[in-house]
Amino acid sequence: MFKKTLFFLLALGFAVSANAAMFGKMHRHGGKAVAATQTINAKVNLNQTGAKELAKVKGLGPKKADAIIAYRKDHGNFKSLNDLIKVKGIGEKRLTKIKPNLTV
Repeated sequence: MFKKTLFFLLALGFAVSANAAMFGKMHRHGGKAVAATQTINAKVNLNQTGAKELAKVKGLGPKKADAIIAYRKDHGNFKSLNDLIKVKGIGEKRLTKIKPNLTV
């Protein structure tokens, strides 16, 4: 009985520490926790979101996110999602892929 209890407590301690380690690698997005490497499937606002969040949008990465932010700084806020076509490296094909995950 003592061995079973000890084993249970060790397993419980391991599970709690693994959860704590994972929690440290998470951040908040839209009121819910998501892993730092997880892509975001919720709609992201082009005019309010930083490069770090944009890079997590499926179909974008750090370089395209930086290009979007640079374009926004130089030309002001996006009036529509179709304005993304003016950003270097974003063509019709990519725009079609990322459009469902973005908003203005």
